[in-house]
Amino acid sequence: MKLRHARAIAVFGIAVFALTGARGSHGGGCDNSSSGSSSSSSSGGSGSHSDNDNDSNATSGGSLPGGGSADKAARDVTIDKCAYDAATKNLTAKITVKNDGALDYDYSVTMKFTGAGATSATAVKTGIAVTAGSSVSTELTTPYPGTGDGSEYTKCEVSRAGRI
Repeated sequence: MKLRHARAIAVFGIAVFALTGARGSHGGGCDNSSSGSSSSSSSGGSGSHSDNDNDSNATSGGSLPGGGSADKAARDVTIDKCAYDAATKNLTAKITVKNDGALDYDYSVTMKFTGAGATSATAVKTGIAVTAGSSVSTELTTPYPGTGDGSEYTKCEVSRAGRI
């Protein structure tokens, strides 16, 4: 009978080990964070907005100094419009930053403008203050680097986003 109990305890111990993993005190969940918040530990990846007037979410991965999660920050950014403004001769991206969290954040967004045969152009906007539970619309602009009508720029992409 002692051997039977020893086997039962060993099977139970293996089951607990398998369910919780050998990760230390973090349990068997999907998150290595001890703060209880959900975050991704991967970096890289990107999404894009491939036409000038459709609503689309663009995402970017990575992590930033200062505590902001780049994955979450990029998911908070929606590209509303991507176009060439003939009046100002600028490439523009109208975006909405939505903060569903419980804390206020200052966002920074880097937008990349590309297209067939076009030299990539970049616009950066920092200090986009978004209070908890609200959204802010803003515009990123960069001078048009070409000499044509801007039609070669057909794609806007959030290449980096962060929040502090």
